[in-house]
Amino acid sequence: MVLDTTVHLGPKGQALIARDDRVMSTSMTPRYPFVIERGLGAHVWDVDGNEYIDLAAGIAVTATGHSHPEVVKAITDQAQKFLHIAGTDYYYEVQIRLAERLAEIAPFAEQARVFLCNSGAEAVEGAVKVARWHTKRPHVIAFYGAFHGRTMGALSLTASKVIQRDGFFPLIPGVHHIPYNNPYRCMHGREEAQCRSNCVCASHLETVVFKRLFRGEQVAAIILEPIQGEGGYVVPDVAFIQEVRTICDKYGIMMVVDEVQSGVGRTGKWWAIEHFGVEPDIVASAKGIASGMPLGAIIARESVMTWPPGAHGTTFGGNPISCAAALATLDLIERGYMENATEQGEFLIDALCEMQMRHPSMRHGRIDGKGLMVGAELVLDEDRTPAGALRNRLEKIALEHRLLILGAGESTIRFCPPLMIDRPTLEEGLERFEVALTQTEQEMGLL
Repeated sequence: MVLDTTVHLGPKGQALIARDDRVMSTSMTPRYPFVIERGLGAHVWDVDGNEYIDLAAGIAVTATGHSHPEVVKAITDQAQKFLHIAGTDYYYEVQIRLAERLAEIAPFAEQARVFLCNSGAEAVEGAVKVARWHTKRPHVIAFYGAFHGRTMGALSLTASKVIQRDGFFPLIPGVHHIPYNNPYRCMHGREEAQCRSNCVCASHLETVVFKRLFRGEQVAAIILEPIQGEGGYVVPDVAFIQEVRTICDKYGIMMVVDEVQSGVGRTGKWWAIEHFGVEPDIVASAKGIASGMPLGAIIARESVMTWPPGAHGTTFGGNPISCAAALATLDLIERGYMENATEQGEFLIDALCEMQMRHPSMRHGRIDGKGLMVGAELVLDEDRTPAGALRNRLEKIALEHRLLILGAGESTIRFCPPLMIDRPTLEEGLERFEVALTQTEQEMGLL
């Protein structure tokens, strides 16, 4: 496939970026030279009229695609009724209906209770508060490679990049990190077949943490992403996740799963944790839950969410417009987008594996995922030396080929398109990706 590689930032885009640079916070990460004007489904257009395929979905947020008409209608209908009334003070049906719906799809058998908030970081912080309140214990275990947000509580749990934490110490006390299971990379240097879950969770917790730092009975929660997102789209062994559940049961610890990126149908099931045959105690959800509207949710077992009135609250969380968008989103996902995520995800992994042998930067890397949460690791050699510079350059060259992709981890490209993406669009997106990858490898001297 031959593409027009002359698509660059146009005059309207340049002008808007210059204005942005003068007023936006310097904390905003260096962004890509793409200024969106509109989107529809898995396609977006910049302010200069160029069309792109979006395989990033606003970091796995636009689950039903850009501006899905049913979601837009739900938002518009609700906006014509009322925009806001604080759910901490008053009641409204759309919020109740959403809480009922989330309780129905909770990944545990026990009756659920729901707290609605604004974002993933809020959901994570609230989930930890629930665990500490319920257990009356001080300590929380998180994992290296985890990303749980950037507010002070969530940042204390995050262990993805130094830049995210640097300059903000001291963080909240009582948070401790241990290695996350990665079947492809063993921190102890073992062969892949020997690595598996036994080199991280139970052995590390029981022989190191609970032996040298504090007792297991002092831990309120173990929080983990069932599939690590920002950490590199790492799919752990089933045995690892099951081992976490066993440890939690043994010591009375709350198992908290951060499903902010992996939940709400993205992996072909409502929740990624369902792939591992265990039930968590608390779920943190956000991102794709409302197709782009700000919304987060804490979903907990009824026996766990026992905090009293006033222990937690929100002004805007669960606002009526976001709730309406979420109800439309969940309906669309249940009506077929979850099955589409499974089908297109299997095709995506097969296509990347077929592409793998043609490209030196992919040849020895990991390709893995569930549903439409798929990562392709770019490495330099058989030792899997991360090709971070190549990955970063590829993201920018992909823009020249009218493709939106994002990185994760040290050198992984994440593929998290809208769950409604059709096969022809996905195929065209992969063709653009391969053209961009070939150009990047040539530029880096690998071809």
